[in-house]
Amino acid sequence: MQATEMVLELHDAQIYNADSSSIILQNVTCSISKGEFVYLIGKTGSGKSSLLKTLYAAYPLKAGRGQVVGMDLTTLNRKSIPKLRRLIGIVFQDFNLLSDRNVYQNLRFVLEATDWPMDEKADARIAEVLQAVGLRDIGSRLPHQLSGGEQQRVVIARALLNNPRLLIADEPTGNLDPETSDDILALLRDISARLDMAVLLATHDYRILENFPARIMRCSNGHLYDEQTHIL
Repeated sequence: MQATEMVLELHDAQIYNADSSSIILQNVTCSISKGEFVYLIGKTGSGKSSLLKTLYAAYPLKAGRGQVVGMDLTTLNRKSIPKLRRLIGIVFQDFNLLSDRNVYQNLRFVLEATDWPMDEKADARIAEVLQAVGLRDIGSRLPHQLSGGEQQRVVIARALLNNPRLLIADEPTGNLDPETSDDILALLRDISARLDMAVLLATHDYRILENFPARIMRCSNGHLYDEQTHIL
């Protein structure tokens, strides 16, 4: 029997705030396996964002043990952090697309920044991720010419460019109406299943959890509780 591949593991991790002056979450122990879809929930200020920022190395892991996509969070440095971020995809609530560049140029910019050879393979990869998010024919359009849902699909395409093993989505539907939010959740669930990619999605929208049930991890009272199944 083949062992389950873990793309994220924390053991007794202490999660600190932005200036590392106080612990936000204590003794965090959790894991996410390849292809798994997991929600991260909790009230504002409960530690969701601090935990996510620790996972993609915006904040250091100062105590405990942790690995993300095979990289040890406690030994990361200025040279190794970019490598970690190439192995994960990150989707934020704010789209942060370059307003003066079209969709194709936005995606090409990311490939250039991550040292892709700028040849036909890069063009093929851009076409592939746009196809994956259902936007095959919008490469020439500027961000302001897109709806909010289309912009978030471009952001997801951007996160997929480097074939990540883990996609971290921080309130990806926070700026979207309920119908569009459901479309984005359906897309993320499909991508997770189709590409066998782990997804960790932070949200405060319990309606989404009801419509698209999955495993839940909850930040509450300074701890992370793994609820395993959809129970609110």
